[in-house]
Amino acid sequence: MARHMTPEEFRNNGYQIVDWIARYMEEVENYPILSRVDAGEIAARMPASAPEQPETFDTLIADLDRVVMPGITHWQSPNWFAYFPANTSPPSILAEFAAAGLGVQGMLWSTSPAATEVESRVLDWLVDMLALPESWKSTGPGGGVIQMSASDATHAALVVARHRRRGDASAEDMVVYVSDQAHSSIEKGCTVAGIGHCRKIATDSEFALDADRLESQIVEDLAAGLLPIAVVSAVGTTATTAVDPVRAIDAVAKRHMMWHHVDAAYAGTAMVCPEFRPFQDGVELVDSYTFNPHKWMMVNFDCNVLWVADRAPLIDTMSILPPYLRNEASDSGAVIDYRDWHVPLGRRFRALKLWWVIRSYGVEGIRSFVRSHVLLANDLAARIEADDRFEITAPHPFALVCFAHTDGNDATRDLAEALNDSGDVAVTPSVIGERWFIRVSIGQTYTERSHVDYLWELIDRLA
Repeated sequence: MARHMTPEEFRNNGYQIVDWIARYMEEVENYPILSRVDAGEIAARMPASAPEQPETFDTLIADLDRVVMPGITHWQSPNWFAYFPANTSPPSILAEFAAAGLGVQGMLWSTSPAATEVESRVLDWLVDMLALPESWKSTGPGGGVIQMSASDATHAALVVARHRRRGDASAEDMVVYVSDQAHSSIEKGCTVAGIGHCRKIATDSEFALDADRLESQIVEDLAAGLLPIAVVSAVGTTATTAVDPVRAIDAVAKRHMMWHHVDAAYAGTAMVCPEFRPFQDGVELVDSYTFNPHKWMMVNFDCNVLWVADRAPLIDTMSILPPYLRNEASDSGAVIDYRDWHVPLGRRFRALKLWWVIRSYGVEGIRSFVRSHVLLANDLAARIEADDRFEITAPHPFALVCFAHTDGNDATRDLAEALNDSGDVAVTPSVIGERWFIRVSIGQTYTERSHVDYLWELIDRLA
């Protein structure tokens, strides 16, 4: 029989891993941000086959440093300005630890009532925190559910849109509409759902979806015998954080009986601050909405939230009830079974870390966190605008600054490469059309003014 750690051994080993994580948090700023290993190098540090005999926990801890750390890209560095943040925070890490220890499978209310009820209550808190419609709370016709990522949430919304129009056309003749700046996951979601067409609508000078062009494309598709079923608006696109006109798009969606989904994966967190809520004007009209607390709200990946204005179409699409899942509580209709709200059956206790983060920082603490990053982004943008070597390439409503070198694409790409090669910071080069630019995403948990000042010194020196 396998020998398990005793409770005392577990306690001692647990102290070691907490100490290791705490030391990492203290030292992460000193590491080169981007891993420098070659392909296959990490695997080569591991044996070709599993050990026949047990190894000590000390050897496992040692291999965190010997094997794992050389291949880590340090997303938790305060000098991380690439992509969008994927933040952690101490209460979130500790909640993950507790959830792992409990090891519950929260597929049904009955399989752990706390996992379901904490989730529904905390997502109701978020409705108030982000000024979303009251009817989206679990006490209304809508409701929220934690998913793995915004991609999963969007895929679920598209499947619902397809399902509700299944008697009107074949999936191959259905059409979903997005801006040409929308996240690639939407196109992938159409493929996964078997939806035949994903139309990319041209954007305006600020990279937002043009509602008039949307209407024209829908009319053209209807004339061709196709069936428009959904449109996805972005509140904060990936490339530039452009904001689509939600209210105008919804008028088009309603006119053509389409499902309207809003992707606010990154920028949704900003709505905790009242001054950013005009960017989601019209949100009370839409059918579904998603954002990622695991980006800018200091909650460990994975933790996405999907809300629906009416949960009935979602449950109708996702619910299949074999005999082994039937139980008295579910049959009563008095509880939520989240396994009917998404594709997977199994689900972890992800609400615990969201609950602990909100309680540990308070709503005002999260507001202060967001505002500090937006202020730093505005200050950096002002420096860039004042320097004739650079130009801002897109509006910066939140905490992402996009800029280019005025000498052109080669100079812009060279600057991005030099910044990343320095080992001291990480940024993301990107391109729209034929124009290259550099994305600077300010939002890591521990980023302060000194880190942005140092980034600017590097930009100034390497340009």
